[in-house]
Order: sequence, then C-alpha cells, then structure tokens
Amino acid sequence: MKYETSKSLILIVLVLFSLVLTWNLWTYQPNYNTLDSRNYVAEVTLSEKQELDEIIRPDLALFHLENKHYGTTNATDLDLLIKEISRWSFYDVKNYSNDFQDLKSLMHGNGNVEIVFPGEVPIDLYRNILKFEDKNIPSFNFDRIIIKVEGLKEDSGTVYFVSADKKQVYMSHVTPSIIIEFNKNFFMNAEKYPAYFAVEATEKRTVFIPEGEMEMMEYKYLPFVLNSEAFKDALFSNPSFVQKSPIPHGEEFTDVSSKMTVNDDSNMLVYVNPTAEEKYTVNSNDLLKRSIDYINEHGGWTDPYRYVSNDEINHSVTFQLYSSDGFPVFNDKGLTEIKEVWGQDEIIKYIRPNISLELPLTTETKKVTVPSGREVFNYLESKKSFRKDLLRQVVLGYRMERGTDENKLILLEPAWFYLYDQRWGQISMDDLGGLMHGLE
Repeated sequence: MKYETSKSLILIVLVLFSLVLTWNLWTYQPNYNTLDSRNYVAEVTLSEKQELDEIIRPDLALFHLENKHYGTTNATDLDLLIKEISRWSFYDVKNYSNDFQDLKSLMHGNGNVEIVFPGEVPIDLYRNILKFEDKNIPSFNFDRIIIKVEGLKEDSGTVYFVSADKKQVYMSHVTPSIIIEFNKNFFMNAEKYPAYFAVEATEKRTVFIPEGEMEMMEYKYLPFVLNSEAFKDALFSNPSFVQKSPIPHGEEFTDVSSKMTVNDDSNMLVYVNPTAEEKYTVNSNDLLKRSIDYINEHGGWTDPYRYVSNDEINHSVTFQLYSSDGFPVFNDKGLTEIKEVWGQDEIIKYIRPNISLELPLTTETKKVTVPSGREVFNYLESKKSFRKDLLRQVVLGYRMERGTDENKLILLEPAWFYLYDQRWGQISMDDLGGLMHGLE
C-alpha cells in the first residue's frame, strides 16, 4: 500500500513539473536588447534633398504685348508664374505639330506668354508639378509653355507645350476663367518687367535680348570645402574596401572597379565607374529622373543648381549653378556644373565641384550697372566673323572666379554671355566700357 501511494505521489509530481515546464515554454519571452540604430551606417547626406520644382525651373518668361516684348528672369517672378499654372487643370492634350507651319508666330505672337526652360523637359516627369485631368497623356518633351491670353474662346482656354528645336507642339486646354484671371494678375501687368528686343537670327528662330541697362549685385564668398570622406561613403558601393592615396594636388579613392579623384587646386571631384554597361537605350524621362534621384540620395545639391540639358545619345545630364535671384553662373573650369553620365544600371561618371558658396561676405557686396543688351548685340555685330544665324541666346549672368590669395575667395561678377554655334562665350565688360559701380 505504501509502495502504491509513493508511485502515485511521484507521478503527480512529474505531471505537475511537466505542466510547469509547458507553461514556461508557452509564456517565455526572451529579453533581447533593443538594437541601437546608431550602430548602423547612417545615410550619407551632404545637404538637403530638393523637390522636383526646385531643380526643373524656367529661367525666362516673355510677355508679347502689342508688338512689344517684356520679360523677367527673376526667380521670385518665375516661381509665382509656375505656382499659378500648377493650380490649373489641363485636359485634352494632343499632338498638333503638323498643324502649325509658323512656329515663331505661335511662340512669340501678340497676346501670348512664353515660359522658357533652359533644357528639354519630359512631360512624364513634369506632370508631377502640373495637373492633368487625363491619366494617360502622350509622352513628349518641351522647352517652353505658351499661354494664349488673347483670342480666348468661350468654351476653353489654350496652352501649348512646345519643343522649339524639335518643332513639336502639343496643345492642351484649361477653363476660360483661368485665363481671364491670369490675364488680370500677370499679362496686364507685363509692362512692369524689363523691355526686350527681338533679333531675327533666322527665318525660324528669334533671339530676345534685354533692352536697357540692368542693376545687378557683385558678390564675394568664402568657399566651404566639402568632405571627401562623405563623398566616398556615398558614391562607392562598399566604402570599407576603398583605398585612399595621396596624389599631386589632391587625393584619390579606389576600389576594385571605381575611382574618385579630388583635386584641391581646381576644387573638382571626378568619380568614374568604367565597368558600367554603356550600350543601351534610355528615354529622357528616365535619364533625368535617375540623375536627380542620384544626387538627392547623397544630398549633393550643395548650392542652388538647376537642370539645364540632357543628351540621350551620350546618356548625360547637366545641372548648372544659378544665383539666388535667378541668373546662371558660368566658369570655364567646370566649377558651376554637375554632370552625370549613365550606364544601363549604374553611373559611369560623376563630375562636380567639391566646394559650396556657403558664406557670403556681405561687406564685399556691391551694386553695379551692367551695359545694355543693345550695346552687347551691337558689339557682336561689329565682329567681322559674326554670323547672326549661329546666335542662339544672349543672357545676363555671373562669371565665377577664384581668388589667388590663401582664402581663395570666390568672386561672382555680372557679365553678358552668348550661346553661339553651340558654345557659350563671354563678352568682356571692358569691351563694353566696363561695369559702373554703385554706392551700395
């Protein structure tokens, strides 16, 4: 009897023990330490990311009114214009290229507003800024938006998207009330903008140049040298495998297939990846989008750069530095451009300055008066070798120069620039009598 009782007690104990173990297994929660996100490699970013409308921007608006022309390159004015049309709802977008034989009249005719972009813009990308009622619209590129203010129809207003070089026209419509409001707020006030005069470069191309003298600012900056290590971490797929070596006037970073060179004298950075596949076909929308995304990924917009051109054949995109008030900045050493060349899946070449204009010297800022556009064109025409048909643009901008002192200050000096036979040239102020300095 005692033996049977002992067996029963032992059995009960074992069952209870088993139940306790089972309960613990069911309710056990391991005390894992929370992983500290600071142990991961942080996203590399040199500056803030930029929105699409900050990179793809017009650089000129022309108002064609009673056989006169008024225009603005001012960044604030152009932002207001784009902000206005971004509220509109466009519909019935169709290709009308074959219906317009006189493209010049369409673009520059009386009663039209012409918003001009520096490079061809893919509508598939820019529709993120504008509103289209139709989900599916044709794919096309444009370099200007033409708003027809006069001759308004009762049932709709007309807005054209035009590629001047490709001679392509896409017509769209908006409600008439939108154009009436635009006329009141913008077109009727066109005379407040500087006057422009027209140069008939060819039968099919007109160049518009500011008529009178212009007041601009002359700036000096203490440049900020960007961190080469940050670029290394951003551009190489595995930064831990990258070797750093000193070279004359700079440093070089290499891994198995790629190389980044930083020149301290020229302040230029060049990253090359020769293993990327070069032979492929790409459209301008994909090319531009991946180029903007690439720079956004490492916050490479260290100054106010804008999209200015793309080359589908060579798979390249160029962004140019602009001043805060909307003037393009030029430098013959590449200090005002970011250029990307793409392979099928990877970037092949990335060329850019490794400095930014972070600290303006306000005590060195001066107001100057720039000679008129009439003087500029007369000077160009006086040259024996000048051919008007090769002239494409005449613009005001800034010439960037680096000082030779220890601080290597950056000077932005107002100047006239002209696009002639596919190349930009500068007209020396000494040729036009020099800059007139103000008292500021």
